Amino acid sequence: MHKLIPVEEAKALFSEAKDWSVWRWLMEKGRARRTADAAWEAFDEYEKKVRSAWSDDVTKAWREIEALAAANADGRAKRSYDKAREEAAEVDPEIKRAAQAVKKADDEAYKARMDAEAQFDEADRRMSASMACEGAQMALDAWTLREKFVRKAEALGRRN
Repeated sequence: MHKLIPVEEAKALFSEAKDWSVWRWLMEKGRARRTADAAWEAFDEYEKKVRSAWSDDVTKAWREIEALAAANADGRAKRSYDKAREEAAEVDPEIKRAAQAVKKADDEAYKARMDAEAQFDEADRRMSASMACEGAQMALDAWTLREKFVRKAEALGRRN
């Protein structure tokens, strides 16, 4: 994975933001939000590019895993899972296991992002600089996890 400029800018800003005062957070929170959003958009665009390079087998395995997760969360999605499982029936089990590991990394990165977002929302509600500073570190950690996920997704694409 090559360096994404918006992500690097966000990392630099949030590394600095870990030490901001309440006043500084109040003055800079709009810029911090825009910078974070740009970083997440850059990840999303790059991820689409990575997924578009996946082979049919990898794509089928990924769809099956996503459909299973949806079916576990909502029983009405079972038909979609059955269809995805049928389409992926001929996919090498090794590819399926690798896709499962990538999906786990994706889920961890998503959870870290949502936790950071919740932290910032609560910090904003309480006007707490210490919570916002903690949220800045959580955002940095979430971006690191997202980078790991994208690298795994790239490696998955090279498998077949």
